[in-house]
Amino acid sequence: MALFPAFAGVAEAPDSGRKELDWLSNPSFCVGAITSLSRQTEEASKAPVSEGSPLTRSPLKSEPSDESDTNRKPKEAGRKKKKEKKKRRQREHHREAKSRRGRSGSRGSEPGAGSERDRPSGGIRDSKGASEKPNQENNAAVDTGRHCVWLEDIQALTGETFRTDKKPDPANWEYKSLYRGDIARYKRKGDSCLGLNPKKQCVSWEGTSTEKKRSHKHTERYFTKKSVGLMSEAGLSVSRQPVAPSSQPLSFIPVGGMDDVAPPPASWLNPLGIYDQVTTQWLQGQGPSEQESRPPDSQPDRESVLLKARVEEFNRKVRENPRDTELWMAFVAFQDEVMRSPGLYAVEEGEPETRKRSLRLVLEKKLAILERAIESNPSSVDLKLAKLKLCAEFWEPTTLLKEWQKLIFLHPNNTALWQKYLLFCQSQFSTFSVSKIQSLYGKCLSTLSAVRDGSIVSHPELPGTEEAMFALFLQQCHFLRQAGHSEKAVSLFQAMVDFTFFKPDSVEGLPTKGQVEFFEPFWDSGEPRAGEKGARGWRAWMHQQEWGGWVAVSPDDEDEEPEDEEQDIRDKTLPRWRIWLAAERSRDRRHWRPWRPDKARKQTEEDCEDPERQVLFDDLGQSLIRLSSPDLQFQLIVAFLQFLGVPSGFSPPASCLYLAMDENSIFDNELYDEKPLTFLDLSCSGVGCVGRMDPLGGRHWPRGPSREGEEFIRNVFHLALPLFAGRERSQLCVFWLRYEITKVIWCLHTKNKKRLKSLGKNCKKLAKNLLKEPDNRNSSCLWQQYAHLEWLLGNTEDARKVFEAALGTAGGGGLADADLCELGLLYAALEAELSPPVGGAAPARAVRVLTGLAERGPSGPCPGQPSAVHVLKARKAYEHALQDCLAERYGPDQGLPDRLSRLVTLAKCFMLFQYLTVGIGAAARVYEQVFAGLRGSVSAEGAGLEGALEAVTLMHTSLLRFHGRVAAHPLAPLREALSEALRLYPGNQLLWRSYVQIQSKSHSASRTRRFFQAVTRSAKHLEPWLFAIEAERMRKRLVDAVQRVDGREVHATLPEIGLTHRIRALFESAMRSAHGSQCPLLWRMYLNFLVSLGNKERSKGVFYKALQNCPWAKALYMDAVEYFPDEMQEVVDLMTEKELRVRLPLEELELLLED
Repeated sequence: MALFPAFAGVAEAPDSGRKELDWLSNPSFCVGAITSLSRQTEEASKAPVSEGSPLTRSPLKSEPSDESDTNRKPKEAGRKKKKEKKKRRQREHHREAKSRRGRSGSRGSEPGAGSERDRPSGGIRDSKGASEKPNQENNAAVDTGRHCVWLEDIQALTGETFRTDKKPDPANWEYKSLYRGDIARYKRKGDSCLGLNPKKQCVSWEGTSTEKKRSHKHTERYFTKKSVGLMSEAGLSVSRQPVAPSSQPLSFIPVGGMDDVAPPPASWLNPLGIYDQVTTQWLQGQGPSEQESRPPDSQPDRESVLLKARVEEFNRKVRENPRDTELWMAFVAFQDEVMRSPGLYAVEEGEPETRKRSLRLVLEKKLAILERAIESNPSSVDLKLAKLKLCAEFWEPTTLLKEWQKLIFLHPNNTALWQKYLLFCQSQFSTFSVSKIQSLYGKCLSTLSAVRDGSIVSHPELPGTEEAMFALFLQQCHFLRQAGHSEKAVSLFQAMVDFTFFKPDSVEGLPTKGQVEFFEPFWDSGEPRAGEKGARGWRAWMHQQEWGGWVAVSPDDEDEEPEDEEQDIRDKTLPRWRIWLAAERSRDRRHWRPWRPDKARKQTEEDCEDPERQVLFDDLGQSLIRLSSPDLQFQLIVAFLQFLGVPSGFSPPASCLYLAMDENSIFDNELYDEKPLTFLDLSCSGVGCVGRMDPLGGRHWPRGPSREGEEFIRNVFHLALPLFAGRERSQLCVFWLRYEITKVIWCLHTKNKKRLKSLGKNCKKLAKNLLKEPDNRNSSCLWQQYAHLEWLLGNTEDARKVFEAALGTAGGGGLADADLCELGLLYAALEAELSPPVGGAAPARAVRVLTGLAERGPSGPCPGQPSAVHVLKARKAYEHALQDCLAERYGPDQGLPDRLSRLVTLAKCFMLFQYLTVGIGAAARVYEQVFAGLRGSVSAEGAGLEGALEAVTLMHTSLLRFHGRVAAHPLAPLREALSEALRLYPGNQLLWRSYVQIQSKSHSASRTRRFFQAVTRSAKHLEPWLFAIEAERMRKRLVDAVQRVDGREVHATLPEIGLTHRIRALFESAMRSAHGSQCPLLWRMYLNFLVSLGNKERSKGVFYKALQNCPWAKALYMDAVEYFPDEMQEVVDLMTEKELRVRLPLEELELLLED
C-alpha cells in the first residue's frame, strides 16, 4: 500500500526498483478498514448505547502470522549488523523508541495495527498474503467497532464515555492525598442544602464562611496623613460682585452664584427660554471661549497673580543689574516660595492645583538661575559657593571634590572659602582620614602665608587674613584633640610659641617658608620646648649655635622621681568593654604630652613604647604661621592656656566654635544658683580641653592633671609672663590664680575637706608670691582674687582686711578707676550675699563700701549704717559719673575699650547701690537708662558696645535672681528681662541657663516653646537649639520622676504626652540648622537620648549618621562602645581605619587580661 492513500489505486511499477522504495510504503493502512470503521462510527454516534454494554477500551492482541515471522528475520538481521557499528547511546535511544511504539500499540490502537506494523513490506509481494489480508482486516475492524471507540472520533460525547488509566500514580501514596489540580472546583451558593427543611434541619459546613467580610472603615481623624494633605492644599477663592446695600434688613446673608444670573432671552433656538448659554451655543454649533472652558478651580487667584508679578519684577531687576549678587541670591531663595504656591507652575496644562511638588524641579530651577548669575559675575565667590552647596544634591562626592579644588585654585587668598573647603573635606566619611585632613590644613595655612608674604603675586592679601589664619590654626588644633592626637595638638602650640615669641633677629626678614626651614633644626635638636623644664626658646638656641656649642642644662637635684605609671587595668572581673574604656580614658588623661627622650636617663627614641606619642617636624611644619599683631600674640598664649584646661575665658572664634563643642558642660548651673552675684564662670563654652574624654552626662570637672601635667602648666606660665607687661601681664597672673581658685571652689562644692586644705595652702602661697613681684604690688585685680580666695576658704575677717588694704592703697581715683570699682563691687557683693537685705535693711558694710567709692575716700571699718546724707551724695555722684560715661562713648577710638570697661563697672556699682538702698525697681531703672544710652549707638560702634551692653544685662538678671532668692518676688520681671536679653544675645550661655531653670519651675510649657521657636527661627546660633532640647529633657525627667516613685507606676500630676517625639523632632531640626550637622556635642546628646529610650536599632542608625557628618570625633566612637558593647570590635576597627588615635589596641588588651 502506498504511503499516500489518495493515490492508492494508481498502478504501481513492476518489481524492478521496489526495494529502493520500500521506505515509502505504509503496510498498516487499508482502504476497506477505514471505510468500514467510519461507517460503524456514524452508526454508534446516532444509536444510543445500552446500559448493559458500555464502551470500553480493550486493545486487541492480534496473533502474528507465519508469514510475518519469516519476513521479519532478514529485517532483524540487517538491523543487528547496523547496531554493531553504532554507539551505545544510539542503541539505547533506539530501544526507547521501540518501547514507546509498543506502549502506543498496547493502549488500544487500531484493529490489527500492531500486527500490520510489524509486517515488512516484502509481505505485500506474496500473492497469498495479499489476497487474504483485506478480509482479515475488514473482519477485525467490524469486531473492534462493536467494543472500542476513539473518544476523539465521536461527534456527540455522552455521559458514560470514559477512559481507563491503569498506570499507578506514586504521588497518591507518597503525599497521602489527591493532587488539588485533579479535584473538580465548585462554588457553594449559600449554607443551605436542597431538600432540607430550613426550620428543622441544617448542614454544618466546615471551613470559613462564604459571606464576605464587611470592611470596617474607620473615620479618619485630622492628624492622619490624608487629612494633613488636605489641610495643606490651598482653598478655592470665592468672589462675588459688590451689591448695593439694601434698605430693608435681611434675615440671611445672600451668597451670589449661578442662580443670580438672568435667564437668557427667548429665540428661535430657545423658544421657551429654558436653555442655558452653554446649551444654546451647542445648538448653534459653537463652543465656549477659552477663558470660560477652564474649570473654576484653575482660575488664577490673587496670590498667583502677586507671585507672577514678583517673578517678573525679579527678572526685570536682574536684567537691569546683573552685577548685583545679593539680588541673584534673593532670586534663588525666592524659588522656594514660588514652588510652595499653588498653581503658579503647573506640570501640565489644566492640571489641578494639587500638582506634585518635586524637589529636583526646585533644585534645577535654582541651578539655572545660579549659572546665569555666575556668567554675569564670574569672580563672585558667594555665587559659586551657593552652586556647590546646591550641587551636593546632584553630584557624586568625587565630582564635588574636584569642583572644590578648582574653586580653591582660582581663589587661594579667600580665607572664608578655605574654611568651608576644609569643613567639607573633614565631614566626608568615605574619603576621610586624619592624615589627609591634617595635610589639607598644612596646605591651607602655607598657601595663605605665601599670599601674605607676596610669593603669590596674582592674588593680593585680603583684609582680615591674619585673624582668619589664626582661627584656622585653632580649628586644626581642636580637630587633632578631638581625633585623639593630643600630642600633635600640644606640639603645634609649643612650636607656635617658639616661632612667634622666640624668633631670632637674623630670620625676621625672611618669608614664612624660609623661617620654617631655619626652625626645623631647632625642633629636631632635642632641646626643651615651651612647657618643658629648662625651655629657653629658639632665639637662645640659635645664638648659642652661632657662638659655638650649647650649654647642657643639668637636672635639678631637688626634683623628686616621677610618679609611677597608673595601672591601666584595675579590676579584671569587669566586662571587656568597660576595661577597655577605662584604660583608654586613663591613657588619654596621662599621655597628652608628646614623648621626649630624657637625656638624664640616657633614653633614646627607641625606648618609647608607643611611637605615636612622638611628633615629627613633618607633622606640623606647614601649619606654622606668622602673627604680627600683639593682640593675636596674646590670644595665642590665652588659647594655649584654655586648651590645657586653665579657665582664661577664651572662646574659639565663631567659625570653629561649634566644631570644637563636644561636652555638655554648658548646662551646668549649680554654682551659679548658689551665688549669682559673685559667680565665677568655670565652663569652657562646651569646648573640652586636652586629656579629657569623659562620658556624656557625668561630672565635667576633671580630677586635675597629673603631677607632670601641673608642672607643664606652671612652666607655660613662667615662660609667658616675661613676654608681656602691664595689663596683659596682670591678666596672665589673674588666670593663673583663678586656675588654682577653681580647684578650691570645686573642693568646696564636693565637700572634699582633705584636699581643700592642701589646695588652699598652695593657692595662698601662689597669690603671695605673685603679689611680691614689683609689677603686681599695685594690681587691683590680683588683690581682688586674693581677697576672694580668703573669703572662699572661710577666712572672712582676713578677706575684709585684704579688701580694706587694697581699697586704701589704690588712691583716690574713685569712680574714675575701673579696677578700683571692680574691687569694691566684689567686696560689696560678697557682703550682700553674706547678709542679704531682709525687711528693707541693707547690709551696712556693702553700702558703706559703695558709698566710699563715690566719695573717693577710704571706707574704713566704721560700724553701723552710713548716714542718709552720705547716701544721697553718693547717689548724685553715681548719676553724674554715669552721664559723663555715656557721653564719652562718642570719643575717639583710641581709648574706647578702656572707656567701655569703666562704663560697665560703673553701671554695675550703681545698680547694686540702688538695689541695696532703694530696691530692685531703682536698679532696673538704672539698667534701662544704660540700655537706652548704648542701644542707639551699637550699630555704629560695632562689637565693643555690644559686649558692654551684654555685661550690663547680665548684671541686671543676676540682681533679679538674687532678689528672688532672698525675698518674695514674682518671676515675671525676671522672665521678661531674660527673654528680652536672649533676643538680643542668643549666644549667651549663662543667660540661657538662667532662663531654662526659671521656666522649668512652670507647669505650662507653651510659653517656653513659643519663645524657643521664635528665637530659633531668627537666630543663627546653635545655643537656642541646645537649650531648647535641654529644657524638654528636664521636663521629661521631671515627668518620669513623678510617674515612677520607688519603681511603682503612679498617676502623673503633669499630664504630658508626646515629649519623646517633641525632643526627637527638636534634634532633627537642629541637625538641619547651619551649624548643627557638624557639632559633635549635638550628635552625642542625640545618641544618648535615644539610648535612654531603649531603642538600640534606631540608636545605631543615628550613630552611623553622626559618623557621616563628624567622622573625626573620637568621643562618638567611645560613646558607641559604651552603648553598643557587642559592636566594640567593629567600632575600634573603624577608628583604626580612619586613623583616629587608639591608645590601647584590642590585641594589647587581650595580653593584659591574660597576665
